[in-house]
Amino acid sequence: MNDEKDQVEGWEALGEEEPSGGTLAPSAELEEALREAAEAVEAREGARHKRGGAVIAVTREEHERVLAELEAAKAELEEQKERSLRLQADFDNHRKRTLKERQDFHQYGAEGLVRDLLGTVDNLDRAIEHAKVNEDADLQSILQGVELVQRELLGALSTHSVTRIEAEGAVFDPNLHEAMAQAESDEVPPGSVLQVLQQGYQLRDRLLRPARVVVSRKPEAGSTEEPDEKV
Repeated sequence: MNDEKDQVEGWEALGEEEPSGGTLAPSAELEEALREAAEAVEAREGARHKRGGAVIAVTREEHERVLAELEAAKAELEEQKERSLRLQADFDNHRKRTLKERQDFHQYGAEGLVRDLLGTVDNLDRAIEHAKVNEDADLQSILQGVELVQRELLGALSTHSVTRIEAEGAVFDPNLHEAMAQAESDEVPPGSVLQVLQQGYQLRDRLLRPARVVVSRKPEAGSTEEPDEKV
């Protein structure tokens, strides 16, 4: 019992030493710790605000760069569009010009030849008029006039690369000649052109009309046949 009493009195004595009011007295160490904690919080907040400002600045620069690239792309697209339109216009003009030249060629391609033949036609008209006026004109002079016209005509054709096929006496060539008949002959080898019934002509290396000819063949013994006409 005495021990319990002493313990109670000890607790009462300890309680008498606690300051009134129920609070602890502030110490220098606690105040320093609180101040350091507050400074750390402020430092973290400042750093966070700085990082946010830097992100905003970078984002603005990136936005401006993207806008500049977009404007450049739009300008290039417009330039490409204009170039495409110009090329299309040039192509259309070229196509129309080519079509017109082709139509002109079909319609007026023979203009040069016809112009060169006009002089020959004039001379033929004069020869015919002369024969009508001079009824007693010499046939020989008329023949000479016609031959002159013929030479002029062949000269005009030759100017445009039109030449007559020299067929008489030549070996028969199916590429240049058309056999209208055959006739026996011992004067030329068989298969030779004996007679030209109609002249043939070439334009450079292109055949305009084959020469229609009579072709020779080996005579039979005692034969007096006339030329066999082509069927």
